[in-house]
Amino acid sequence: MQMNWKQFIGKTVHITMHENYGIVMDPKADSAIYEIVFKSGTLSEVLDEGLLLETRRDAEQIKIFVFYNSIKCVEIFNF
Repeated sequence: MQMNWKQFIGKTVHITMHENYGIVMDPKADSAIYEIVFKSGTLSEVLDEGLLLETRRDAEQIKIFVFYNSIKCVEIFNF
């Protein structure tokens, strides 16, 4: 099934990514503790390879490109 992302341009999205990053070792479990990666912003463009988000961070406007195959889950607000 294909998602029609263009209908959500201009909406706020929160994307949960597939990738996890080990941050510390847990000595009790003898394994890495992982954090879940999120990307948030306003959906500004829908491209062949992924989604382009815009957001502000530290008083600076930034763009975030998210490849489709790295998306695990998306929350869409205010539609």
